[in-house]
Formats: sequence, structure tokens, C-alpha cells
Amino acid sequence: MTYGLGLFLEDGFVVTADTRSNAGVDHIATISKISAFQNADERVMVLASAGNLATTQAVVTILNQRLGQGGNPTNLFDAATMFDATKMVGSVLREVMSANAQHVQAYGDPSASFLFAGQIAGGPHRLFLIYPAGNFIEASPDTPYLQIGEVKYGKPILDRAMQFRTSLSEAVKLTLLSFDATVRSNLSVAPPFDMVIYRAGSLGPIQVRRVEMEDPYFVNIRNSYSDAIRQAVRDLAPADWPEIA
Repeated sequence: MTYGLGLFLEDGFVVTADTRSNAGVDHIATISKISAFQNADERVMVLASAGNLATTQAVVTILNQRLGQGGNPTNLFDAATMFDATKMVGSVLREVMSANAQHVQAYGDPSASFLFAGQIAGGPHRLFLIYPAGNFIEASPDTPYLQIGEVKYGKPILDRAMQFRTSLSEAVKLTLLSFDATVRSNLSVAPPFDMVIYRAGSLGPIQVRRVEMEDPYFVNIRNSYSDAIRQAVRDLAPADWPEIA
């Protein structure tokens, strides 16, 4: 299982995914699940995946092979808007599922989902969640984050603290805390994490930052947050119920 998180901010976006791949308890690998498609100063797109690894790798490979193919309806470099580009990714996902799903279902779940974020010159930065059926939803100032994969453990901190006007710096903190909560509660999600931080209007080039378990900032964040929670619990008013008096 993967955990993928996209934060949609006034100042840009942060997209992150863990790198653990499980094929049974004795077969664990580290595989990047974030891909970038960029044409300097013209467009930047980031794709994070969760689900069946063969499906997600096939989708990414096809998208890369079709980049720059004039007239190809799923050439991301021809998309006029991020909405059009997201439709292309959904179309390729349906293409892969149509070709492979019936052959895979006897052995496991062939489905996959994606977070897709980016900006095309002349348009705003946008963030989408693409479902296994190829349809999708979009983040907004009212719903400023989207998740894929193992979503439940990392959600509470986002519900409490994440806002559209959160700064990129604060968004990195929230991302790491959300991932730390997930790692602590689910063994199928683990560092390293791959993270893309994008400032709106910059149009790249972007780089994928890898955050290891021993990364000094991540260690500081997770330890400081744990200490703060323990102190906050100690500071709460005690229950005066007779059963525990």
C-alpha cells in the first residue's frame, strides 16, 4: 500500500508519496512513485501513483513515450489546460486497465489511482485526484488537499491545520507529520518519501526531493511533535469523574 498526498496552496503545491512496494511479507522494495513531465518555462506536471505497480508503471511509461508525438490525443505537451492534461492521464489509465485488468483480477487488484498537479503557461496551478475508472476530482480553496492509498492515518492533522493559505514551508511540516502518523500506524507505508515542492508561476524546472528516515529535519519534526502532543495531554484538565477520583 502507498500513501500519496497533494496539498493545494495559494502559493503553489506540495505532492509527496512514499516509496515502499510490497509483494508479500518477504518481498519489500523501494520504488519511486512520483514522475515529472516538464517543458522548461512552458509547463510543469507531477504525477504520484498508488495501487497496482504494473498498472501505474504502464501508465507512466505510455505517457512518457507519447510526449512530443504531434497529433497523439494523449500527448501531455499538447494539452491546452491542466484539465485537458488530466483527461489524458485518465484516458491512458482506462487504456491500460482495459488491456490488462481481466488478466490480472485472478491474481490481485489491478486498479490504480493518481494525484496529478501542475501548471501550464497562461493558466493557474491545479491539483487533481484521478480514480481507477479514469474520472477525477479537483482540489480547491475549500478542499485544499487530496490523498491516495492509505489515507486514514494521515488525515486528522490535515483536517485540523491545513488551509489554502498555508505557506509552502508550513505545508512541508504538515506533509511530514501526516506521513509520520501513517508510518507509525501502518507497516505497508515507509520512508523514504519523495516530495515535490512547486511555487506557483515558476514553471520549473522542478526536482524530486527524497526524505530519508534519518533526514535531520524529519527526525526533528517527528520528535518535537510527539513531545508536544505528550505535553498537551498532560496540560489538559483532568477528568473529575467519581470512578477515577
